[in-house]
Amino acid sequence: MIFSELYSAYYNAVAEILSLVLQGETDEKTLQQVVVRHAFSESILTVLPALKSEKWQLLKSDRTTPIQNIPSMPLTTLQKRWLKAVSLDPRIRLFDLRFGGLEDITPLFTPDDYVIYDQYADGDPYCDEGYITRFRMILAAIRQRQTLRIEMVNRKGNRIAMHILPLKLEYSEKDDKFRLIGTGCRYGETVNLARIISCQRYSGSPFVPAQACPARRTAVTLKVLDERNALERCLLHFAHFEKQAERTDDGHYLVHIRYDADDETEMIIRVLGFGPLIEVIKPERFRKQIIGRLKRQKSCELF
Repeated sequence: MIFSELYSAYYNAVAEILSLVLQGETDEKTLQQVVVRHAFSESILTVLPALKSEKWQLLKSDRTTPIQNIPSMPLTTLQKRWLKAVSLDPRIRLFDLRFGGLEDITPLFTPDDYVIYDQYADGDPYCDEGYITRFRMILAAIRQRQTLRIEMVNRKGNRIAMHILPLKLEYSEKDDKFRLIGTGCRYGETVNLARIISCQRYSGSPFVPAQACPARRTAVTLKVLDERNALERCLLHFAHFEKQAERTDDGHYLVHIRYDADDETEMIIRVLGFGPLIEVIKPERFRKQIIGRLKRQKSCELF
């Protein structure tokens, strides 16, 4: 791992305890709060006793410390190179993050070092200043539960305005696009950020959003032929979905995946990407869509 265990919860908790002791703060309750804040609930039973009993030899019985300087945890060169590589991702600009002290650091990798072969090429314009401004305003509205007035262009090319209470932002790796999930809008609860023309806080009469509708969930069952690491690749590809896998016979597995019904088109594309190594077992509706796409591809002499 690039970031070693020296940056774990326990090390951060002990570092702050030593810092407080060096500043004269030795109150038992204060030190317990540090452990609770940085570590885990049960850690209070091990961290402070280990320090007070001098098992870790960082605190003395009189709650002084042989440490003379406040602990610091400088980054290694490898960690700096990784952070520099992350800072080159254009999506980083959306979050107004600052990576100071990396000016002379060589990145561990650059966007030219890898290719995402199954991603659409028309992703969101992450370097567009207008897009960045709107993204940050939406993100702030989500955190503050602030209603927004949005103007956007719909799929038919028409310009429409709406009021929406933003709930979360959703990123599609396949589409390379961000979507706004909200409630209270009569045009729907999902808005592609790239379609938004203008965005501002709603300052009119009090706006009471409609009750959020629960996401429509559905499922698909896949039969995976475990050749060329197909099962491992399948589980990794659908890692962020709720799923269950079971073995049926030598070399075959059933994988049950639950997903949002609104993302069915993306799911179909993902399944097609595995070729003959995956067969759709059910539902029949999903299976027919796969067959229909394959027939259209064959009619165009794509394979």
